[in-house]
Amino acid sequence: MSGVVRTLSRCLLPAEATREPGASKQGSRERDAVQEREARRRSREIDAMLARERRAVRRLVKILLLGAGESGKSTFLKQMRIINGQEFDKKALLDFRGTIYENILKSESVKYFLDNLDRIGQLSYIPSKQDILFARKATKGIVEHDFVIKKIPFKMVDVGGQRSQRQKWFQCFDGITSILFMVSSSEYDQVLMEDRRTNRLVESMNIFETIVNNKLFLNVSIILFLNKTDLLVEKIHTVDIRKNFPEFRGDPRLLDDVQEFLVQSFSRKRRNRGKPLFHHFTTAVDTENIRFVFHAVKDTILQENLKDIMLQ
Repeated sequence: MSGVVRTLSRCLLPAEATREPGASKQGSRERDAVQEREARRRSREIDAMLARERRAVRRLVKILLLGAGESGKSTFLKQMRIINGQEFDKKALLDFRGTIYENILKSESVKYFLDNLDRIGQLSYIPSKQDILFARKATKGIVEHDFVIKKIPFKMVDVGGQRSQRQKWFQCFDGITSILFMVSSSEYDQVLMEDRRTNRLVESMNIFETIVNNKLFLNVSIILFLNKTDLLVEKIHTVDIRKNFPEFRGDPRLLDDVQEFLVQSFSRKRRNRGKPLFHHFTTAVDTENIRFVFHAVKDTILQENLKDIMLQ
């Protein structure tokens, strides 16, 4: 009788109560094993995703355009858009039209715009690509441009060069591959707009000295662009560079002598002379000149970037 009672009792109890202790432990271990496998799978997925992101970041070529105000950084960035076939939308064209109207009265491009005044003065006027390149407007804030060359992503960052804008430079230093340092080579006789006592070329040299000797950029390729060669060619025949730089020893009317002096003046600002100083003479409003120069610069940047990736 007692055996029957025990059997009935087991039938009436919940299933969990009727399991043997060993079976309960076995089920718990199986659940733990399933959860552990799922956790490992999720961990592998996260690791794979992070690895892909790291590869993408390393593969991204981030180029920072630095230099004093009016050195040609924004013009260079506009050239990158044109060269890579990225058109300006209607709103941008209308914005440039307003800038061009202002530039007719006050800018170093005044001759170009006055020569094209009849066309610019028409009611139906829409700025051409060349008009846009000659349009000058101070950059405020940070402007980025993304493009792809041979399946390699590039990000070019332009930051305002006036003194009031330079505190924003530090926001852009993370993850940069290369710095293109722009200098207006024709401004050896001009002073800053924000400081009428400081020579513009001296200001550029001081900024370059700070950048090129910064430990943050120890493994960053820094390429010097001596820009506005077209204006320099004209100026050396009217303004003697020795008036502002008495240490100049060459022929002040000979372009090669003046350019060599400029290169050496910037080169001497480097504490570490072991690395070569890559430099180019540019005319930012000349699309073919910038296309040719950037082709060479791109190869230099990619080679340096590849070395860094191999070391990581």
